[in-house]
Amino acid sequence: MATVKVSEAEKVYILHGIRDDLRVDGRGCEDYRHMEIETDVVSNTDGSAKVTLGHTAVLVGIKAEIGKPRPLVPDEGYLEFFVDCSANATPEFEGRGGEELGTELSNTLYKVFNNKNSIELKSLCISAGEHCWVLYVDVLLLQCDGNLYDAISVAIKAALFNTKIPRVHISSDEEGTKEIELSDDPYDCMRLDVSNVPCIVTLCKVGHRHVVDATLQEKACSVASLIISVTQKGTVTCSRKVGGGSLDPESIFEMTEAGKRVGKALHAPLMNLLQQEESLGKKRQKVGFLG
Repeated sequence: MATVKVSEAEKVYILHGIRDDLRVDGRGCEDYRHMEIETDVVSNTDGSAKVTLGHTAVLVGIKAEIGKPRPLVPDEGYLEFFVDCSANATPEFEGRGGEELGTELSNTLYKVFNNKNSIELKSLCISAGEHCWVLYVDVLLLQCDGNLYDAISVAIKAALFNTKIPRVHISSDEEGTKEIELSDDPYDCMRLDVSNVPCIVTLCKVGHRHVVDATLQEKACSVASLIISVTQKGTVTCSRKVGGGSLDPESIFEMTEAGKRVGKALHAPLMNLLQQEESLGKKRQKVGFLG
């Protein structure tokens, strides 16, 4: 994870500000930085999204391919995650540093998203025990300025919303052999229900309080963080503690309640924004480096 060095004077300044619910950039303890979301940004994918959170930038592309269901769940499809930490994002991602972080992020994303509580995996089944859709989710970290988990989760949810899977027609010949035909019509496709897809909220313990969407400077003052994935109903589907410090039970309870509150409030405006952007169709204005 990218880090910065902070002097003792800066630490005291940051700690005192968080204690008074006034962070260095003027936000409250439970406020996010400015976030920009753009979908359908990569032409050769079935769904894609780019999210910018402060100076953290993440690009997600999803490719749907036909594969074989897993033996334990023959009537479900599944997701595969790969995270690429670009060395351009921070020099610390060069060599093994980027690989280790990418593996850690991939494992966490797999636990959060690849389950029947997040996505209706049975809708990805084509023929039970024989064929299913496998969604390959590729995450590229373009720029790192703290709070990677939250930015990645929002980008994945936006990309899943944007994903269009071709409609499948199964036919059998005289010998009973099944043939799979994919529809060539771009409008004859299947869309995923992302209403239950969770968003990740990372809470960093700084002093005696906790903050949401910590910058690298605030992260340097933090002893430990709690990562929580929250659905639109406020249900916690996964939690994980990161960092070298310890968290007492009272802090964990307070951080969990704050994460549920913040995560629940994040879903409604996110879905409204995605639906609003899609309704524009080809009229929508391209922004950023894609313009």
